[in-house]
Amino acid sequence: MRANRARWPIATMARLLRVSTSGYYGWLTREPSAHACSDAQLLARIRTLHASSRGTYGAPRIHVQLRRDGVHVGRKRVARLMRMDGLCGATRRRWKLTTHQRAGARRAPDLVRRHFSAAAPNVLWVADATYIPTGEGFLYLAVVLDVFSRRIVGWAMSNHLYTELMLRALDMALSQRRPVGVIHHSDQGCQGGFNWSSQHL
Repeated sequence: MRANRARWPIATMARLLRVSTSGYYGWLTREPSAHACSDAQLLARIRTLHASSRGTYGAPRIHVQLRRDGVHVGRKRVARLMRMDGLCGATRRRWKLTTHQRAGARRAPDLVRRHFSAAAPNVLWVADATYIPTGEGFLYLAVVLDVFSRRIVGWAMSNHLYTELMLRALDMALSQRRPVGVIHHSDQGCQGGFNWSSQHL
C-alpha cells in the first residue's frame, strides 16, 4: 500500500486488500518489533559473510559460519532472510551425461583416427548431441558438422534423446548436401542411435 499510495487512494487499497485504514496508518507509525530488529541485525551479518565469501556461500554454509561465530539461529531463518534479500550461493552446474556406452557393444571402426581435418566439403562429417538446460527442463540438440567448413549441415532439437532426433539431424544434412562417400564420425554412445544412423547412411 505504501508503495502505491501516490497512484491509488489508501481507502480503495484498504477495501480491496480487506484491511482497515486505521491499521495501515498504525503500521506506518509503529516501531519495528523486536523480531524485525533481530532480523535486520542478522541480515547485516549474513550480508557480510556472503560478501567475504565472494558471493559463493549459500544458506547452509552461512548457517555453519554463524554457528562458528556463536550466533545460534535456525537454517530456515537464514535461508528466508537470504531469499528476501536476493542473496544466493554459487552452485556447481550439474552435467547431464548424454553418452552411455552399451555393455558388450561392437565398436564401429574409427576411420578418422582423431585426425579431424578435411581437404574439401562433404569428405568428413562429425556428429554429436548435447543438452541445453531451460526453465521447462532439458532440450536436446543433435548436430552434424562439415569438418572442412565447420558449418552445421544438419541439426534437430527435441525434449528427448532418442534415435529419431539423431536421424532428423542426419536427414537434414543428407538432403542439403547429397554427399557421395562422406565419412560420418560420431561417438560410440548407444543413447541416441548414432550407430543406427550409420546404418541409415
